Amino acid sequence: MAKIEVKELLDGGVHFGHLTRKWDPNMAPYIYMERNGIHIINLYKTAAKLGEACVALKKIAASGRKILFVATKKQAKDIVAEKAGQVNMPYITERWPGGMLTNFVTIRKAVKKMASIDRMKKDGTFNTLSKKERLQVDRMRAKLEKNLGSISDMTRLPGAIFVVDIKREHIAIKEAQKLNIPIFAMVDTNSDPRQVDFVIPSNDDASKSINKILTHTSDAIADGLAERKAEKEAKASAEAAPAKAEKAQKEEKVEKVEKAEKEEE
Repeated sequence: MAKIEVKELLDGGVHFGHLTRKWDPNMAPYIYMERNGIHIINLYKTAAKLGEACVALKKIAASGRKILFVATKKQAKDIVAEKAGQVNMPYITERWPGGMLTNFVTIRKAVKKMASIDRMKKDGTFNTLSKKERLQVDRMRAKLEKNLGSISDMTRLPGAIFVVDIKREHIAIKEAQKLNIPIFAMVDTNSDPRQVDFVIPSNDDASKSINKILTHTSDAIADGLAERKAEKEAKASAEAAPAKAEKAQKEEKVEKVEKAEKEEE
């Protein structure tokens, strides 16, 4: 995991908060000062909190659980899709589907519906439909793909959610709270950090700032996945070792028997 430098966060504009009149008083511990009517975030606290979040995200990834990224605001969509995609984690960048977590069974049914349409196209059933029916099915598939495409591999509830802008994604936050799913989030000066388990005080409006924070978090997840892979490989080789030793012993016995038979001849 790369060391988090305050200068790097400063260059990314992570320190710019909202107008002072829009602040949430609960963010006071993370505010350094006020400049030209704008709150400035204390980047030393951001670096510390980001470090804590990265350690926790690495552990979750290493345990094999998924981390669901949520960001529907324009400046965060592409960054989240790219960073979450790099570490093969699910993400929501379109409208949050109500009940995504609290009614996960229904969401899974919609994902299965998408998979069944794909099967219809593969086995030729799709071509037996009328032109109108094919058009309707295609439209349904496109709509499902837009809203749920990135979570099609998520077979169970995530181990955590990562949110950009908790005010905007308040429904996702409420659902995660209901199910006791850990919440990681970029929290700006206009939001209440008490709603989040792992607060990363930061500018959640600028794409440069979002990219900076998500680069560190996705790197931590990648480290956790690499650790898990290494552990699996070590376990597999450890399990294979006795079998190899047994095989070698048997081969040695066979060689001895063959040698003894040749000597007798």
